[in-house]
Amino acid sequence: MLVKEILDSAAKPVFSFEFFPPKKDDDWETLFETIAALSPLNPSYVSVTYGAGGSTRSRTHNLVTKIQQETGLTVVSHLTCICSDTGETGTILQNYQENGINNVLALRGDKPAGVASIEEAVKDFPHAIDLVRFIKNNHPAIGVGVAGFPEGHPETPNRMKEIEYLKEKVDAGADYIVTQLFFDNCDYFDFVERCQIAGITVPIIPGIMPISTKKGMIRMSELALGARIPASLLKKVLASENDTDVASIGIEWATKQVQELIDHHLKGVHFYTLNMADATLRIFKNLHP
Repeated sequence: MLVKEILDSAAKPVFSFEFFPPKKDDDWETLFETIAALSPLNPSYVSVTYGAGGSTRSRTHNLVTKIQQETGLTVVSHLTCICSDTGETGTILQNYQENGINNVLALRGDKPAGVASIEEAVKDFPHAIDLVRFIKNNHPAIGVGVAGFPEGHPETPNRMKEIEYLKEKVDAGADYIVTQLFFDNCDYFDFVERCQIAGITVPIIPGIMPISTKKGMIRMSELALGARIPASLLKKVLASENDTDVASIGIEWATKQVQELIDHHLKGVHFYTLNMADATLRIFKNLHP
């Protein structure tokens, strides 16, 4: 089923989970234990990422196919412009369709290590919109999602230009938008309003990932797409004595975020799981005591 159809037909907000393909063979069993633990929550779909620079590309393809064949879950595969050409991408998409995988998330992708500039890493697809157009022109039956940035895209400080570029991707055929993680719902609501002003009407799905460790919080802020940590959350985390307390704080914060988002009758919520089940399970338990 297409994600677009899932979102259009849903009478209440749907939930989806994101996983990444393990780099170590020993971690595959743990990943499928996580998927099994989260499956009773009845996610409407799950997504699978590429590694930085497409480094786990073959593992991504293997994982989405395995999920599709063995779980019955609707699966969305990430596709990136990085180190991709039309021939290879066309083969990937054809293989997906033959295996019943009909949803992708089209992304520009991160610059690979050792490459001086992003321009050196892209081939036939300089920008995500080029990938969207290729998919819709050559594989129109495949559903396409794209990324949104509630706090603004780090490479496009002009917010009006940022939304203009996003609308171009929607006009090219993107069915929905899923956002980068954020910790202040005001940023998401402002982003949605900016999109509405620009005439973007497709669903905009918020991405949620609770803080679990102090190191993790710092890492989130250091990434190129790093999230802004609200002062009140930062204060609580820094005052914590250990990461067990940090995880509880992060789950409580994320629970409040999700509840407020649900109260605004949005189409869905996307959880970045980091291949672990506990935080998501605890959030769901808090939402449905």
